[in-house]
Amino acid sequence: MPALFRLPVALPLILGLVIGLGAPGAGAATPPVQPKDGPGGQAYAAASVVKRVLGRAGAVTLAYYGNGAAPAEGRPVAVLLHAWGAVNPQAYGSWIEHLARSGYLVLFPRFQEVGRTRPVLASGIAATLVKDALAELAGDQEAKPDTNRVALIGHLAGVPLAANLAAHARVTGLPVPRLIFGAMPGGIARDDKARGIALHDLNEIDPATLIVTVIGDRDARAADIAARRVMRDASAVPTDHKLMVRTLSDDHGFPALSATLAAPAGGNAAYDIAQLKLPTPDPKQKPAPFKWSPDMTLTGEQTVLVGQINAAGTDSLDYLAFWKTFDMAAAAAFSGQNAASLKSNPRFIDMERWSDGWPVRRLSLETPRPPAPPKPAAPGAAPVGAKPATKPTTSGRGQ
Repeated sequence: MPALFRLPVALPLILGLVIGLGAPGAGAATPPVQPKDGPGGQAYAAASVVKRVLGRAGAVTLAYYGNGAAPAEGRPVAVLLHAWGAVNPQAYGSWIEHLARSGYLVLFPRFQEVGRTRPVLASGIAATLVKDALAELAGDQEAKPDTNRVALIGHLAGVPLAANLAAHARVTGLPVPRLIFGAMPGGIARDDKARGIALHDLNEIDPATLIVTVIGDRDARAADIAARRVMRDASAVPTDHKLMVRTLSDDHGFPALSATLAAPAGGNAAYDIAQLKLPTPDPKQKPAPFKWSPDMTLTGEQTVLVGQINAAGTDSLDYLAFWKTFDMAAAAAFSGQNAASLKSNPRFIDMERWSDGWPVRRLSLETPRPPAPPKPAAPGAAPVGAKPATKPTTSGRGQ
């Protein structure tokens, strides 16, 4: 009899447990929220963001900075180079807002017209857009760019673009960047005739530049190859100015943290380009001659990835793996420090804790190996640098 009397009391508890187990994420630990202060945090100097359109029709750069007067020394400049096909700043709106409210002048050059721009022309277009934008803002007391503190942020194909802009900064009249921050590098072509962004002579990158790449453990192979390629080709930059960061997925709680190629994006509808008034073409000006090329169109795989980028939300990976690491890397670069200062700081790799106290998987760091010295020539062999009698064949495989 006592068991029968206890049944009505226990039944609601049992049903609640069953229902709870059936609900996705019910009772699971939640991931860390954005820190209240410090790198990646929300202790912002500005309450809102000023949004401006610079340039002319077909050659537009979007500029963002916090409301209020600029500091006497000006605002550090962050140039955000989007992934191929991800031309709407809405996809990166959360990161743009974080940077702008933190004190940066953020430039978003639209170097690509989808379906019309060839990758081989993208580096030159981006350089011109950034140069023109900085010239337009040079005397502006609100935007007030500090060209001694410039960082280039690239995502996917934006990473080789950032490297090319840094390599040709002096030739093109751009300020020499102090930091190249490559998030999920990709889209590197084998040469100017292949699909993708061909790397220029990265040996021209200033040796004082800090180069940091961040890849994830999902879809990681291509990003890892691209990151190592950029590090290797930037041969004038010493090893202690290079750092490779890997962020790891974590499904301990709900929602899970997934370090995919789209992870650096974080949508914010307030940054939808449709909300801005873009310049209209001059009816008297003839459009530039257009000749279609297959590399102008997005492949099926690229279309899927762009969709994932445009739909990406903002989570702990944004706050701690990308925003925080950039904030700390930029602070180091602008103060003349090398990668050792980041490696020795435990906060750089810390990803904080799930709501139940379990630590989120930390970032892992790797310093790329210096290039191997050339092997001495064997007796009777052709001297180093001599051209072979016949042109070697290539397999066409690889990055």
